[in-house]
Amino acid sequence: MNIPETSLPRVVIIGGGFAGISLAKKLKNKSVQVVLIDKNNYHTFQPLLYQVATGGLEAGSIAYPIRKVIQEFPEFYFRLGRVNEIDPKNQIVKSDIGELRYDYLVFANGSKTNFFGNKEIERNSMSMKTIPQSLNIRSFILENFEQALLVNDESERNAYMNFCLVGGGPTGVELAGALAEMKKAILPKDYPDLNIANMQINLIQSDGRILNTMSEKSSAAAEKFLVDLGVKVHKNVRVLSYDGKLITTNTALSFETATVIWTAGVQGASIPGLEATVWTERSKRLRVNSFSQVLGYENIFALGDIAQMETPAYPNGHPMMAQPAMQQGELLGENLLLKINGQPMKSFVYNDKGSMATIGRNKAVVDLPHYHFNGVLAWFVWMFVHLFSLIGFKNRAVVFLNWVYNYIRFDREGRLIIRPYKKKSFVTFTSDEV
Repeated sequence: MNIPETSLPRVVIIGGGFAGISLAKKLKNKSVQVVLIDKNNYHTFQPLLYQVATGGLEAGSIAYPIRKVIQEFPEFYFRLGRVNEIDPKNQIVKSDIGELRYDYLVFANGSKTNFFGNKEIERNSMSMKTIPQSLNIRSFILENFEQALLVNDESERNAYMNFCLVGGGPTGVELAGALAEMKKAILPKDYPDLNIANMQINLIQSDGRILNTMSEKSSAAAEKFLVDLGVKVHKNVRVLSYDGKLITTNTALSFETATVIWTAGVQGASIPGLEATVWTERSKRLRVNSFSQVLGYENIFALGDIAQMETPAYPNGHPMMAQPAMQQGELLGENLLLKINGQPMKSFVYNDKGSMATIGRNKAVVDLPHYHFNGVLAWFVWMFVHLFSLIGFKNRAVVFLNWVYNYIRFDREGRLIIRPYKKKSFVTFTSDEV
């Protein structure tokens, strides 16, 4: 990888997400050499991916160059590559761009969509974990409306305008709300020769309530907001299969649709090389202790979505969200320096600052540690928190101006098919299909 040899301890960070960037910033101007490896050269602000998918924002406004984050950090190096394997015995990272020795290794490579082993659903549905995936969804949504204009059969046309979102967490709820607002204010103008009233937005949740990690008050408020916007919320319904055309469930419900967006779960983005016992079976997360050390490995750590730190308050690990990742990254920066200097490390204690989700214009829910509220105030709080969590002044300014414009004009000018997208196993809705 052409990293200069050094007498300083070398810290290799895999992943430039919230956890990796927080750790990198904490190690600025410290007596260590830091190498950050990521398959992308940018940091993605994932909470706003759904706005890219629905044309509210352009991709560049929620991405920030990793090199720009660390360009003034001494003894920092970034390499664009994909890590393929870890050799813990020889302390080597193996990637598609070469090998690199480490003194301390940090997994901060995040998570990926969890299809729970259902290959058919994985093959035929769409995910929304990355910017390219969000752009694919945006193109596919618009292409389906263009296709709907060309068919004469009403049921076939409606299938192109039927959207099924599987998973009632924040991503599914926010995406459903955004689609509902497009249906109300934008699509009737863009497609006057389609009966947009026939467009369906189905949110399918296997649990008894949506936003089940938030308070019952916020869950109920979010569901009411969605129903008022025209979203059909299906609870206690589990999707069994999707062949690209028809969804079957564990109930009598079935859905004929061209578009299924899977937001039902995530799992750690595992990398081979460590003992199998350190990976959790279902969520593929690395088991770590209170210092973020991977169990059984003295100099390997894990942060954020990829890490499962089991505590009495969080027996299944901390929520796979930005706040735990950032807090773990900051503390590990301190702990690595303590460890290098032979001092005891500090245990991680999560400071839960609350959670929130937006459902649409003037509609959001917020859970603070001792207070839950929803509506217009919650919507402004949501906007303020997300705006100032973005990296870079330009990104904040662009996002703010987009939000102001969209609010005033009831518009989303990012609804562009820049690169046409076809699913690998695309199924057309034709009457002579065998």
